Amino acid sequence: MNSLLKSFATALAATAAAIGFYGCDSANLDALQPGIATAQEVRDRLGPPAAEWPNPDGSVTWEYPRGPEGVVCWMLTLSGPGERGILQKKEQVLTEENFARIEKGWTPQQVRRLLGKPKSEVKFPLKPEIVWEWRVATVFPNNKAFFHVHFTVDGGKESNTAGTVTGTSRREETPGG
Repeated sequence: MNSLLKSFATALAATAAAIGFYGCDSANLDALQPGIATAQEVRDRLGPPAAEWPNPDGSVTWEYPRGPEGVVCWMLTLSGPGERGILQKKEQVLTEENFARIEKGWTPQQVRRLLGKPKSEVKFPLKPEIVWEWRVATVFPNNKAFFHVHFTVDGGKESNTAGTVTGTSRREETPGG
């Protein structure tokens, strides 16, 4: 009986730790209020961004992908470069609206700027094609959903450089099938 109770307590502690770990991102984001939080506070709570995107108005957008298995990517826009900036906006960018904005002919940089870092990149040399993949939210809780952007291959079949967008696709996987 004592070992059963100990096993239950261990499982309960592991579950609580996992909830605390995954809930941490949400708590950190909730604490960052636009118009109030500084760039230094953003770095302190979320760490360094995966990318920094300068904007035409002088502001900068910091990219925080939560992959490869996460289904969100946060873009936080700050009023200026460096640690003096103030948070202006926080946006989850892996949305149906953003997927629909992608057009044929876009460059990899335009796609990355809109959706953030992909979960993976796969080259299909016989096609030739390069496909970027993001894990995205699904309607059915046990499924996994993925959004894909298809690119030409720049520099010929032997190249690993994505060219321009040729289209997008989506797939959903059910458990065990």
